[in-house]
Order: sequence, then structure tokens, then C-alpha cells
Amino acid sequence: MDKRRHLIWLRLLIAVICVHSFNAQDKSKIDSLETSYLTQNLSIPEQMAILSELANKHPNPSQSLLYSDKLLVLAQSQNSTKNIINALQQKGNALTIKGNLSQALEIFMDGVQLAKEEKEIEMLGGFYISIAGVYSVMDNKSHTILYYKKAIEVLKDLDDKSNYAAAIENLGDEYNLNMAKPDLALVYFEESGKLWEQLGRKAGLAYNIGNKGLAYAQLKRSEEAESNITEAIRMLEELGDYYGISVYLTYMSDIYIEKGDYEAAISYANNSLALAKKYGLKDQIADAYLKLSELNEFKGRLRPSLDYYKNYITYRDSVKSISEAQAIAEIKRDRDLAQAEFTRERDLAVKDQELALSEEKVHNKQNVAIGIGVALFLIALLALGLYRRTMYISKTKKIIEIERNRSDKLLLNILPEQTAIELKNSGTVEAKKHELVSVLFSDFKGFTHFAEDMTPEMLVKSISYYFSEFDNIIEKNGLEKIKTIGDAYMCAGGLSFPDKEHAKKLTLAAQEMIDFVTTAKNDVSRDYANFEIRIGINSGPVVAGVVGSKKFAYDIWGDTVNVASRMESMSEVGRINISEMTYNLIKSDFECEYRGEFEIKNHGKLNLYFVNSVLTQVFD
Repeated sequence: MDKRRHLIWLRLLIAVICVHSFNAQDKSKIDSLETSYLTQNLSIPEQMAILSELANKHPNPSQSLLYSDKLLVLAQSQNSTKNIINALQQKGNALTIKGNLSQALEIFMDGVQLAKEEKEIEMLGGFYISIAGVYSVMDNKSHTILYYKKAIEVLKDLDDKSNYAAAIENLGDEYNLNMAKPDLALVYFEESGKLWEQLGRKAGLAYNIGNKGLAYAQLKRSEEAESNITEAIRMLEELGDYYGISVYLTYMSDIYIEKGDYEAAISYANNSLALAKKYGLKDQIADAYLKLSELNEFKGRLRPSLDYYKNYITYRDSVKSISEAQAIAEIKRDRDLAQAEFTRERDLAVKDQELALSEEKVHNKQNVAIGIGVALFLIALLALGLYRRTMYISKTKKIIEIERNRSDKLLLNILPEQTAIELKNSGTVEAKKHELVSVLFSDFKGFTHFAEDMTPEMLVKSISYYFSEFDNIIEKNGLEKIKTIGDAYMCAGGLSFPDKEHAKKLTLAAQEMIDFVTTAKNDVSRDYANFEIRIGINSGPVVAGVVGSKKFAYDIWGDTVNVASRMESMSEVGRINISEMTYNLIKSDFECEYRGEFEIKNHGKLNLYFVNSVLTQVFD
């Protein structure tokens, strides 16, 4: 078992729990809140209050995620900043417990930005603690320490010391886990333990006692370790905190292994597995299966050991998948051109040498009449001139053809084919109205935070990596790239030629873009940023044309374009958000999820949908 990873997860759980409150999670109260939310005719402030409490106190992280999402949507519709901040914190907490660390980190970073703008110091400190916890799981020690210190600095002067205690607790845990200094860690645990007692925070005290037990275990003080962890489990049972119990049960299994009591160790591992399964804790399910596999193998029970190990592999792969693919730059074209140029020069040199030899033979023929000799000499000179002239013309034509092809290719990279032809023929382009096209906008979630932490070179390299693949996807589906603005990518279907399938093609391209970003995110072999993407699509009339006389650009305008941009901003990570107009064009070929009626700025109300999957074979 990877003990260190268990311990880090416990620290992360403390970061999640300590942000708001440590009140006992009364199941009957949660049931009552859920009933009220589902059955009563509540005002919007009442709905947000109930959703906030459910997201904060529900013991099941999947349900917490559901309620935090509902709260976020409702708070954004009301422009309620405090509720938005609260929803971001709760959503990040739920994603963290479920093991979706990359998403959680982006949510917390959004929360930091908003908390700074609103001067919500306590919430800012809470976000810093949560971010440090996530970085700890990622084994990024420097960022872990950095964000714990940021949290301690902003929280130390506040009246409420809950988050301050959590930051000290977790900094001590960092010494225990990453720096192998359990004695020093116990000093920090003593300080945070006193704070938990003063505050009357039972959950904080429970984890403090458990953490002391883990430090004792590191020091091989087994009796003290078992006593502390047993007490921590008892306290967490009263709170309904099942993740912490699952982790501590697994660690108790390790303690009994060290004592040589393998049946007791198996019992604790089974209890951990049952709890993790009940509440959908994928990471803990995998760890419990691995522990049971090792224990049964040691006891000589090979068949159960193999079955447990297969289950471990299944759950491990569901948490983290790694793809091994890396693009290699193509240089074949330049190499072939260089080889062709070398061949041409070599052939020319051979012909020149042959001609020179021929002239020498002519001059050596003394018995040939002077007239014939002169004639042959002149013919030879003429042939040489014609040959060189022919070679020069041929070479010049090839150079002109290559440059023309390059110019045409460059023009087609900037303009649609029909527009490029019109510009070449007449020197101008008339603006055109297209009655029905589809427009796509994409955007990278949390791009600003990535930009702050990356060098300019790495930022440009990462954007180019994603946009180059998007270009390939758009070209493959017969669509038109319009432009990029920062991290936003805009393309359209149905512009160059009339195409009844433009909405379907654009939707398929959007799914390919999402699939590529997801695959790239899981590819640890490459050195690029792990972006996440949102996509929006709208269909309708647009006006298209070329603007400017120097550095001209092809662009499209109209309400359709503006609404497409709104579709992207109202989408979610990894989802395709479409308007009702687009939905009517693709509904027979794609399974779509109705989101409801939304107010669109400068447009009015509009029904929105998420695209889930392809229903039929869209194209033959």
C-alpha cells in the first residue's frame, strides 16, 4: 500500500472540511433540507441558503458536487458574489474528495481571483488551504508550502481561527509526510490541537488526534498510534465523515500487519472497502483492493488475491489513465527539396562537362576543313547557349510555380477558397450575407491562471499545440477557421459553399476537439499546459467579408456570432452548449440535454442544450 498517498489525502480532507464549519452532519437534517428544496415553493434566496448548506454538509461527495453546481448556476443568474464564492469552494471540495484534482484546482483558482476582488479574506485563506492540499496530492512540495504559508499569513489576524488552525495542522503534516520529521510535526499538531479545543471544533480535533497517531506510527510507537487512530475513527463516525474513516481503517490494517495479526488487518481493510464502495470513493476503493490482494497473497490465498488485484487495476485505471503519444516535427518536405536541388545541379555539371569534352574534340581534329570546324564550333556554342537558356527558363518557371503555390496556400490559410479566388481575380471582395451557417467558439477554462504561472515561451508553445490540432480537425470536417483571440478559437460551417450538413459537421468537430483536449490532458509525456475546454455553437444568418487593405482579415458579423460567443461563456468544462436554432438542425442525429430557458445579453430568452452523444451514423 502507498501509505504516503493515504496520509496526503487525509491532509487534503482536513483542508476541505476546515474551510467553513465543523458542525455534526445530522442525516435527518439533511433529509429535511432535501425535502424542502424539492417540494416547497421557495424564494431564490431561500433556495441558495438550502443549496449552500447541502453542498457544505452532505456526507456524499457526489451529492455535494450536484448541490454546489446548482448553487453556482443560481448564484450566477442573480449576480450574488458571496454565493458564487461559496459555491466555488464547495464544488472544489467535492471534486477534491472524488479525486478530480485538475478540475478542483481550476475551481479554487477562480475562487482566489473572486475572493481577492471582493476582499473576502477568510474565504481567500480557505482557498489557499484547499489549493495547498491539492498540490500536496500532486506531490508538488514547493507549491504546497507556498500556499500554506500564504494561508497562514492572511488568516493569522482574523477573529475566527478555524482556517488558521487548519493551515498549521496541514503544515505540520507536510513535515511528517514529505520531510520525514514526525517529531517536528508533533510540535505543530500540539499547537493546532489547542486551537481546535478552544474553538470547539470536533472534526478538526478528530483529525488532529488521527494525525498525531500517524506521526506516532512513523516513530514506531504502535500502541500510541493505535490508540489515537481508534479515537479519531470513533469521533468521525459521530460526524458521518466516511472518507476519513475509510483512510484510517486502511492505515489500521497496516498497523496490525506490523504486529503480525493478519486476520485483523484483513478485517480493517474489508471495512475500508465497504465504506469506500458505499460512498463512491474511487481512490480508496482501489487502495483497499490492493491491500486485500497483498494480505491474501501473504496468507497463501492466491485466487482471492488475484481477484482483488484485478479489481484494484480496474479502479486505479478509472482514476488515472496515461496515453503515450507525442507528435514529431515533419522535416521531410525540406529534405526532399534539398535533394531535388542537388540532383538538378549535378545533372547540369555533367552536361557542362560533356559539352566541354565535345568542344575539345572538335579543336583537335586538324584534318577537318576550316569551314566545317568553324561551323561545328558555332553550332556547339549555339547548342550550349540554347541549353543554358532552356535550363534557366525551366528553373525559373519552377521557382515561380513554387512561389505561386506558396502564395495560394498562404491566401487559403487566411481566406475561404471562394473568397480567395475572388480576391485574386478582381483585387477586391464583396461582402456576402449567408442565410444559414453555424458558428463555434471555444475557450480554455482558467487560462488567466495558467498564464500567470507559465513563461511566455511555454504559454505560446502550449496554445500552438492545441490550436494546430484544432486546425486539422476543422479542415478534415470541411469547415472554416475564422480567427483566434487569445485563448479563444472561432470557426464556422456553411460559408464557402452551401452545405445542409454544416451544423452536424461543426458538432462532430466540437466533439473531436474535446476528445483531443481530454487525451492531451492525460498525456504525461508531453511538456504542455493541461487546459480544459468549453465550447458553444449557434446557427443563423451572418455577413462575411474582408476588412482592411493592408494585413486584411476575413471575418463574420451578426447576432448569430454574438449568441455563439454567449453559448461558449455559458457552457461548462468538457461540454458543448448549443442554441435552440442549432438544436433543431442536429436533434435527429445527436442526443441532447435540455438545460432550460436562459436570458441572453442583447438578445432575449433562449432555450439552451448540451450535446451528449451521437444518436446515428451522421454521414454515410
